[in-house]
Amino acid sequence: LTFPLLSVTFLVSFGSSMLYGYNLAVVNSPAVHIKAFYNATWSRRYGHGLTPGPLTLLYSLTVSIFALGGLVGSLLVGVLVERYGRNGALSRSALLVLLAGGFMGFSRELGSPEMVIIGRSIMGLHSGICLSVVPLYLGEIAPKNLRGFLGLMPTIFICLGVFFAQVLGLPELLGQDRFWPLFLSVVVVPASLQLLLLHCFPDSPRYLLIEKNDVCGATEALRRFLGRPDVEDVIKEMKEEQRSLSSVEMVSVWQLLRDRSVRWQTLSVVVVNASMQLSGIDAIWFYTNTIFENSGIPVSQIPYTTVGTGAAEVVAGLISCFTIEKLGRRPLIITGFCAMGVCLAGITISLLLQTALPWMRYVSVACVVGIITGFCIGPAGISFLMTAELFTQSHRPAAYIIGGSLNWLCNFTVGFIFPFLQMSAGAFCYLVFCGICLLVALYIYLVIPETKNKTFMEISRIFA
Repeated sequence: LTFPLLSVTFLVSFGSSMLYGYNLAVVNSPAVHIKAFYNATWSRRYGHGLTPGPLTLLYSLTVSIFALGGLVGSLLVGVLVERYGRNGALSRSALLVLLAGGFMGFSRELGSPEMVIIGRSIMGLHSGICLSVVPLYLGEIAPKNLRGFLGLMPTIFICLGVFFAQVLGLPELLGQDRFWPLFLSVVVVPASLQLLLLHCFPDSPRYLLIEKNDVCGATEALRRFLGRPDVEDVIKEMKEEQRSLSSVEMVSVWQLLRDRSVRWQTLSVVVVNASMQLSGIDAIWFYTNTIFENSGIPVSQIPYTTVGTGAAEVVAGLISCFTIEKLGRRPLIITGFCAMGVCLAGITISLLLQTALPWMRYVSVACVVGIITGFCIGPAGISFLMTAELFTQSHRPAAYIIGGSLNWLCNFTVGFIFPFLQMSAGAFCYLVFCGICLLVALYIYLVIPETKNKTFMEISRIFA
């Protein structure tokens, strides 16, 4: 583990991945203030306020438009990484954060709810790009024995982003009515740092050699990242992969879907990435305060309870990062989905019984912590890492487009319909997510092999 490897991992995780986590949770605590701003603006424009139904719809759009932007961003990944490289795509995407921060930061001054929604959609566009490009970049620069450790570092920063959003959202900090535009736009600080420093690091050696045929550039990048002059063994392995792909260009999404030789890899990416969101984790993140309020937690204590859940997910991310190379990918992701399924069933039971048994509200809190912990230990980072590991160079960008698109499409669907699902089904809405988690754990157990300490060619041969 060299200083350049660790530095670039921290930089892209801090400047890109953390912003995804931050934007998942940032709309949670200022929800009341944002709704009040929407209502007041509507009243000034049209002479009357919004009724609860349309106001809920407008706020749900604000929450879920982030995912629509992410969907568009994920569709652009293939073009961006092929034209600009992994490093270049991340540098250019940071400009989107500066634009989004400006929209959200000045929205109240200009009396425009539309600017909040536009800013959220641009932040989604950035996250859609980075959520795929960061693990792609790190998966390609990491030696095979460190691929799991470095590949899960972005997960820790996603958890840190959620945690920072929860801490800054406390009433003593930026959780006040006058500060919510600043709260939404503080994302410009990490993005600016990435924009300034990322050009100091080389692009992915695999991209330089296999796609650009730049042997000298790849050799220099490897020497920089690995910290040793002799990198012929790695160059040889990459050239072997290049030879196996000599008659194949970068495949399109349609070609990947039709390629029978990688159908199980493609199906696995579809199942794992879609289930990340259909597990209900975003419903928990977006509406944590509402869930705790329904559980009977006093309103004054909810922000601090939420911060506690954020701390638990950071710890879970650290556990996953430091155990993945010892335990492997499969045990962690199966354990994560099973834990989420059990805790989702627990939330349903506790909400149904809390009228008769008031202490059940604490069971609800424990189950929320369990869901978030299970997600951060398994699905959160390993899903993106698996997408990099299950495919060779020619298929990898298309696989990230498929996985990322499904991820964001399901994210939007859950974020938009969850308030209405909760109103109609009550506590039973969590049982839908429970069933999905347990079925996906079974699929992974039966279908996906362990990829720890294997080269991309070896993993491809296992599937074949």
